Amino acid sequence: MTELLKPQPQVGHPLIHGFVRSVRRFPSRTALEVGGASFTYESLGQIAGDIAATILDADPGANPLVAILAHRSLTAYAGVLGAHSAGKGYVPLKPKLPVERLSKMLIQSGSECVIVGEEALSILQGLLDTATKPLTILLPDAVDAGKFTVACPRHRFIAASKKLNPMPMPAAQDVDPDAVSHLLFTSGSTGDPKGVPVSQQNVTSYVSHVCERYGVRETDRFSQMFDMTFDLSVHDLFVCWERGACLCVVPEKSVMAPAKFIKDHELTMWFSVPSVIGFMAKMGMLKPGIFSSLRVSLFCGEPLPAAYAEAWQEAAPDSVIENLYGPTETTIAITGYRWDPIASPSACINGIVPIGWVFDHQDTCVIDQERNPVPTGERGELCLSGAQVTRGYWNNPARTAEQFIRLPASNGDDRVWYRTGDLVKQDESGCLYYLGRLDHQVKIRGYRVELQEIDFVLRKVSETEQVASVAWPVRNGIAEGVVAFICGACENNRPRILAHCRDVLPEYMVPRQLYFLDDWPLNSNGKTDRKKLVNLLETQGS
Repeated sequence: MTELLKPQPQVGHPLIHGFVRSVRRFPSRTALEVGGASFTYESLGQIAGDIAATILDADPGANPLVAILAHRSLTAYAGVLGAHSAGKGYVPLKPKLPVERLSKMLIQSGSECVIVGEEALSILQGLLDTATKPLTILLPDAVDAGKFTVACPRHRFIAASKKLNPMPMPAAQDVDPDAVSHLLFTSGSTGDPKGVPVSQQNVTSYVSHVCERYGVRETDRFSQMFDMTFDLSVHDLFVCWERGACLCVVPEKSVMAPAKFIKDHELTMWFSVPSVIGFMAKMGMLKPGIFSSLRVSLFCGEPLPAAYAEAWQEAAPDSVIENLYGPTETTIAITGYRWDPIASPSACINGIVPIGWVFDHQDTCVIDQERNPVPTGERGELCLSGAQVTRGYWNNPARTAEQFIRLPASNGDDRVWYRTGDLVKQDESGCLYYLGRLDHQVKIRGYRVELQEIDFVLRKVSETEQVASVAWPVRNGIAEGVVAFICGACENNRPRILAHCRDVLPEYMVPRQLYFLDDWPLNSNGKTDRKKLVNLLETQGS
């Protein structure tokens, strides 16, 4: 064990401490590679320090959050460090989102200071026109803010030439462990984005665990695949900088086809959604042994098919492969399963890799509809508790009360549990098996149907991983049947696929219709976009 693995991050200490330690110990090592440029820990620390000093001068009040309107740029990453160094949390705003949605996020967050990257200047005025109060806008990439000052006179602009009180590097000031590290917005059932405030302690608990779990060291080179609006990006940034490693930002054009990037940048630590594997396999990019530099490969965000794990293991033969699981409300990931090429295939259910065992200092409970624990091996809803579990939703007590609960059979245990809405079962060893979403569990003519089971059959017979079954049509809350979408299979195989489904599935689970797609719809996080599939059905009136 080298000195570089010490000191360990301590739960409750600010995240910025890890980066500051790395600046002091590895000033000349590369901390960030983005847009064809490299930045050492010292240089990135100086840039972040300038931003932090400007924030403190411009927004010295009690407002706990700074918004960051930037994407895959130096300003985006230095902005995160600058906000944390100023003792504030950050609110990532992706410039490519509709202005109306960005406006809702900004207003909900209450942020009064916005860091804006050059890549977002074209939408800045439109966003500011919707602001409900005067804002301070930091423009680290702009020499002059004249045109914005004229167009938006009620807001204050600070351009690069007007930096205030520059600091040589970020401060390592203490903050409350319960202070917000970052505020992320997820889709809400009402159509408005739903805010999830993640605390410093939530993240440091995670960072502490995974740094040890994967033996992260200063020579590692991390992928940065995720948008900052996706909580998995927090792993990339803070696990990397905690140990003095290098963060390699995958350019937008390579996000779904990153094979060349992995090889050219000699990455050692990989993290993405499983869909990336499917796309790369379809494009013929997963050659045996092609990713020889990888030593750890992590997948999260959606179910990991066993076929994907097998394909990646062949492409990265020296890499540990883990399937991670964790809703945004439980901070990045909270369970993990290490793939074993020999033993794991038989452990999969419906062709999906288990989500594994809960992390240290976290806990699980599988409950029935009455919120009582189910016997080992029985199906139920997964609930989670522990240092990584957030405290609720941003300014939304009603929604918080629905999802963050106390269990009736807790015998005096006053812990709060997060209801995931995920259907699982747990074996005697504590290993968890993902069975699907409760909202993907439908009843057809009184029968309970797991759509994931239908997907498994479709994957096997169509010999493609890009399949999805959808309850359709649904009238008055009742599903009348199921239809399915398939990408990467020949439409001439329709009779054979349906015949196989009839052979292995009950009649009420056999898809009424198969739709063959040339392109598979993915959302901004690279997951299968089921909403688009439903929209296709609604558009066609099927």
